[in-house]
Amino acid sequence: MKAGIVMDPLESINLKKDSTLMMILELQSRGHEVHFIDHKSLIISPNKTSAFSNKLTVNLNEKKPFFLSEMEEQKLKNFDVLLMRQDPPFDIDYIYNTYILDAAEKEGVLIVNKPSSLRNCNEKVFATLFPQCCTPFLVTSNILSLKKFISEHGDIVVKPLDGMGGSSIYRLQENDPNISVILEELTQFSRRKIIAQTYIPSILEGDKRILLVNGDPMDAAIARIPAKGELRGNLAAGGKAVAKSLSDRDRWICSEVAPKLKELGLVFVGIDIIGDYLTEINVTSPTCIQEYKNLCNIDVAKILVDYIEKKINYD
Repeated sequence: MKAGIVMDPLESINLKKDSTLMMILELQSRGHEVHFIDHKSLIISPNKTSAFSNKLTVNLNEKKPFFLSEMEEQKLKNFDVLLMRQDPPFDIDYIYNTYILDAAEKEGVLIVNKPSSLRNCNEKVFATLFPQCCTPFLVTSNILSLKKFISEHGDIVVKPLDGMGGSSIYRLQENDPNISVILEELTQFSRRKIIAQTYIPSILEGDKRILLVNGDPMDAAIARIPAKGELRGNLAAGGKAVAKSLSDRDRWICSEVAPKLKELGLVFVGIDIIGDYLTEINVTSPTCIQEYKNLCNIDVAKILVDYIEKKINYD
């Protein structure tokens, strides 16, 4: 099998945390040919899609673990599968890349995750398709509506729709003197939509990440526990990762979300649950594969590659 990994430069990989690295190692361990494709190198031209790629070999026992062959331009249709692992921010160049991957998909290549669904499923707004799983929420750029939401619920969290790693998340309470300035900053004076959600006290017990492959959840969650005095559980914001068993409510939320994930071709997804409530559905570049292996003894990369092989009828 010939697999291409569309991703950020290899220098950005954290060997102890990176999930894409685990996918590469699993593909390599099975004898598959793995190619590194810098996300800036995707090309569309008359009658073909292509990219500059390097055959990639990883040896973690070496001082320089990544060995790249000479770069060459290759037609994307020559790949069996392309894994889209470009990290957010989800900006206009990311969207342009999904257009090129759309064309590669029409040429017969399996793309994980489906490019059109990457465009259509904003990670914050996508969760609102399942209101039965969520706390009260509001998506708007209207500051008066946001202030009314605060008055109704008393204690809320606000965040940008394109944020990642816990950036620009604020907890606002009804008598907070900074409400106006925070809302003005986040909405850019009502020019940019944000999401407001009621505050969930269970965040102190962790923000649970559950990885799903083709709609099937792993049999555990990785809870990101906020650091002392911190609102955010994100590992990038200093949270501590611990393993947790799935509750009945967790499993029910997964069952509510799974059919839509399968319908949209969202093969590898990470959903976030605080307490009993779904807060986000991460589709662009979900993480925590290493945490699952180290803390839960669940090999998510193996499960994912098993699915890919079956999907393309690899023999």
